[in-house]
Amino acid sequence: MLRNGSTVTEFILVGFQQSSTSTRALLLALFLALYSLTMAMNGLTIFITSWTDPKLNSPMYFFLGHLSLLDVCFITTTIPQMLIHLVVRDHTVSFVSCMTQMYFVFCVGVAECILLAFMAYDRYVAICYPLNYVQIISQKVCVRLVGTAWFFGLINGIFLEYTSFREPFCRDNHIENFFCEAPIVIGLSCGDPQFSLRAIFADAIMVILSPMVLIVSSYMHILATILSKASSSGRGKTFSTCASHLTVVIFLYTSAMFSYMNPHSTHGPDKDKPFSLLYTIITPMCNPIIYSFCNKEIKEAMVRALGRTRLAQPQSV
Repeated sequence: MLRNGSTVTEFILVGFQQSSTSTRALLLALFLALYSLTMAMNGLTIFITSWTDPKLNSPMYFFLGHLSLLDVCFITTTIPQMLIHLVVRDHTVSFVSCMTQMYFVFCVGVAECILLAFMAYDRYVAICYPLNYVQIISQKVCVRLVGTAWFFGLINGIFLEYTSFREPFCRDNHIENFFCEAPIVIGLSCGDPQFSLRAIFADAIMVILSPMVLIVSSYMHILATILSKASSSGRGKTFSTCASHLTVVIFLYTSAMFSYMNPHSTHGPDKDKPFSLLYTIITPMCNPIIYSFCNKEIKEAMVRALGRTRLAQPQSV
């Protein structure tokens, strides 16, 4: 809608609007199941690592709890709105709602990218410098690292929000995606979008590419250390763990880089939506599977928590 024939006051999320009714029903069932599963797994991870088991009182599980919290926030920022739009025909969102959604996507996404780099560094210190691990990664350091990730997310969100909405909007108000994604929204502004897109590109180098380089280098050092010390069975286990962690990292960072570091001319509905789905729903779902549910100590903690629940039931009856 245009106010006074010139200014956009709301946007229309095209998303899956052109899909048939049967396709929309299938997508609704699929995404609702994935969203529910993701929320349940991340919620369970937060519960297990934060309250139920003192044996998980170590930096790695402190980081995992915050990673799951970020995933819960991230998926809730985009997917519920998409589920609603798969049911109703009115896909309009107000200007303020679009700004708010973009801020939280920026904030939580940047915080998660940085936190994953800190988690990789934590594993690097634990495996390569085990004797100094407690001194290097103390509880105080953990709190500072997590606080740094959240702080950068909050500040970076403000910067990217200003960059995206610095120009007025007076063109087409149709967003060819299922949520307000910055490069698409910037392309609808009245002025030249190149400054804003370059600013986002430069920012992405700092908050996406740099953490990814740190993660890859950390795991390369871990593999080198394991190859020089561990037995063949230990090597196989470490290779499997590193490969699964790097798979999740590649999912998140490559999809984010495509969305925020590619030239504007390469974007399009058929290209944007798959990559957007990859980092908004697939990655938050894979994180607890790879980092938590494949972890032996967390699985044992879940069994102990389930055992305590079963013992408490007869007493309450």
